[in-house]
Amino acid sequence: MNYYQKKAQAVIAELKSDEEHGLSSSEVRARIQRYGKNVFTPKPKESLFVKIMESLKEPLIIILLISGVISLLMGHLPDGLGIFAAVLIATTISVIQEGKSDKAFEALAKLSEDVLVKAVRDRQIIHIPQSELTIGDIIHLETGEKVPADARVIHCSNLGIDESLLTGEAESVTKKSKPIERENCPLAEQTNMLFSGTMVIEGRAIALVTAVGDQTEMGKIAEELKGETTAQTPLQEKLADLGKKISIIGSIVAAAIFLFELLIMYRQGLLVPGNITSALPGVKDAFITSVALIVAAVPEGLPTMVAITLAFNMQKMAKNNALVRKLIACETIGSVNVICSDKTGTLTENKMTVVEAWCNGQEVSAASLNCTALLENFCLNTTADITKKDSQYTFLGNPTECALLVYADMNQINYRDYRKKFGEPVAEYNFTSARKMMSTAYETADGYRIYTKGSPEKVLKISDRVLVNNEIVPLTQEHKDRIEAGIKGLQDHARRVLAFAYTDFRAEPQWEDIYNVENNLIFTGFVGIEDPLRKDVKEAIDQCRRAGIAVKILTGDNINTAKAIADQLGIIRKDSLVLEVTDIDAMSDEELKSKLSNIVVIARSNPTAKMRVVKLLRENNASVVVTGDGINDAPALKAADVGVAMGITGTEVSKEASDIVLLDDSFSSIVKAIKWGRGIYENFQRFIQFQLTVNIVAFITVILAEIIGYKMPFTTLQLLWVNIIMDGPPALTLGLEPPREHLLEKRPIKRNASIVTKDMLFKIISNGLFIVAALIFLLKTQILGGSEAQQSTIVFTSFVLFQLWNAFNCREFGVKSIFPYIHKNKTMLGVVFLTFLIQIMVTQFGGQVFKTVPLEPYLWLRMLGFTFSIVVFSELLKLIMRAGQKFVKINNL
Repeated sequence: MNYYQKKAQAVIAELKSDEEHGLSSSEVRARIQRYGKNVFTPKPKESLFVKIMESLKEPLIIILLISGVISLLMGHLPDGLGIFAAVLIATTISVIQEGKSDKAFEALAKLSEDVLVKAVRDRQIIHIPQSELTIGDIIHLETGEKVPADARVIHCSNLGIDESLLTGEAESVTKKSKPIERENCPLAEQTNMLFSGTMVIEGRAIALVTAVGDQTEMGKIAEELKGETTAQTPLQEKLADLGKKISIIGSIVAAAIFLFELLIMYRQGLLVPGNITSALPGVKDAFITSVALIVAAVPEGLPTMVAITLAFNMQKMAKNNALVRKLIACETIGSVNVICSDKTGTLTENKMTVVEAWCNGQEVSAASLNCTALLENFCLNTTADITKKDSQYTFLGNPTECALLVYADMNQINYRDYRKKFGEPVAEYNFTSARKMMSTAYETADGYRIYTKGSPEKVLKISDRVLVNNEIVPLTQEHKDRIEAGIKGLQDHARRVLAFAYTDFRAEPQWEDIYNVENNLIFTGFVGIEDPLRKDVKEAIDQCRRAGIAVKILTGDNINTAKAIADQLGIIRKDSLVLEVTDIDAMSDEELKSKLSNIVVIARSNPTAKMRVVKLLRENNASVVVTGDGINDAPALKAADVGVAMGITGTEVSKEASDIVLLDDSFSSIVKAIKWGRGIYENFQRFIQFQLTVNIVAFITVILAEIIGYKMPFTTLQLLWVNIIMDGPPALTLGLEPPREHLLEKRPIKRNASIVTKDMLFKIISNGLFIVAALIFLLKTQILGGSEAQQSTIVFTSFVLFQLWNAFNCREFGVKSIFPYIHKNKTMLGVVFLTFLIQIMVTQFGGQVFKTVPLEPYLWLRMLGFTFSIVVFSELLKLIMRAGQKFVKINNL
């Protein structure tokens, strides 16, 4: 229904309402039954079963489940139950932490808050909860109130609406009741319609509710977001890829070993086609060996460590004013290389400020404005109000007019004194897009005076005199040139320029003929107004630049203002492109993708354009953060790798679409979150390196023992113990390393880069092969002593101790020695020691479960010394590499 094309009375008749009587109670009940309440339908919550099933879809978890089933079918109950216990631990932690995050967000959102609204019911104006509004209700709105539903304006006076949260337009919109002839009129130009969630910043209105709840423009955007499926984040993609590779390699090798066992049985005559029964024990052992190999290959502790690490860091980030709604966003934000930011309210304060003024023929400082005519115009030609408490101003009305009142207050002028002196205006002419001016007339002792402000071009055009040195002189071409040069200077710095003029009448004019009244004015001066940058934004943008993160401004503002902000932030280079949304709308997807790296500003952006840009950036393998606070930002927030909403000024729709909510609305908090995210990513690499070394050692040791002909060195339950319990605490301490200072000096990790780097792979292979060689040496020589019955326990325990020592090797990347920093992580020292004590308990007293036998103290001391060799080996390797780097550097010089 295009209600904006119809007269107000026609819409009232069509919706069977009555301006004077309103709706009856019985009619209200019927309509609420028909149209529903004026609330958004919440997104259905996932059941616990669905959440668990989603967690079980992880590749590593699937491998474990298959291994567990095989173990049970083969009659190995402890092994099967142990594998299922590992799955249960990982799944439970993930589900619990996601639930805690959801509850924290629900507490922040306050979606149940219900504001009272004035509506006409049963011939009376009463206050009702906005959720009880229905189509056909007559509502009364005043300055400072939020529009509770979509509505058609019936009557209004000086009505200005802030629609920036919906359209992205920073300037308020003047509303009228006159019908609009244009078909398919954009929301921003529907000047006789009010939209749910927007704000009345001046004037008052009587309006007819035309849509409620999900059918409002805000509700439609919220509904679209429910259908948006969030793509996998970079970390999820990399872990899935890692799990896939491990699955393939582990399955192929396990199958090969199984076939190898069958071949040996065939050669030994144990596998005879006519006598399968006698071969079953051997086939069963071959199956168990294959299952043990899969368990050895799969890093069972990885999903658990990911969940615990993300949950812990989520709490840390909350203390840094970043509320994480989705656990995986903790890490994902660290890999971003593009930030698409809204301007108003995100980079700027969304608080207009007068920064420069010109009057009496010259530029004046902010604190020494002595032009009475100009100050009178500030105070009288406005409907805004301000209050001041402890040097802080509270605005009520049009932000631009409030800025003028603040400027007057800075010059010791109380605008209320002027209003008392002049009384009520005799005529008012609201700002319109056609006239680009507004005027207010007052009666004076000598007749009448009209004050006008608006576009400098328009005001200059209707002026024939100018105030210079407090004298009124004819407006010459020389004056115009000077004025226009001053205006251009402000506009070049993206100041919004307002010009002011006035004139006096002896006899009362014909106020209805505005074009004759607004003529032959005395040009008084002009001001430059800006929406100042947030104090910490410039430094945060500089940090982004050093960190290799591109910042793009996607704003609803005009191109000059957006370009000036980009200039102030220093994000425009020689090859940068500053475009309007119409420019990118004319491009194909391929053309736009080719230019995205150079585009730094897109002005007049709309929700569709923002979402398109985000999706194309991701197709270019960029990892994208979108920041915003408005309803118009919500689709892009949802489409991004990480959506960051403002917690204070942000709408509930934008928060619902986001992954992270900033509790202080500070852009710098995004940079802090990126630093934490990068630290988390490095921590993942630390414990992935640690755990993969464990798994490779177990995997290769089992294979070599099988090929050489040794007895299976580890049971399936022993491998599970090492991978989940023994690796858990040490790996967790690696995952909780605080972010290092150098992180924001590094380039972002590419979206398609492997999480296992060449340096990590080299250390995994070199340290892993050293440990394998040492374990095979133990199997063969019994060098540490002990009885024959103790040998399998010595090998198993040495395997554990090797990994505990190797955890220290994994703390530092590159060629840095661990010794200068080893004492700084006291938590790790304590955890490793505690884990060592637990292993002693398992070895000495867990024989029935883990198939171990007690060891004498001297054997423990020997094992500690023998396994410490992995630290010595790693440090010698780094020493050689440092020497090599130094040699290359000297030769290059």
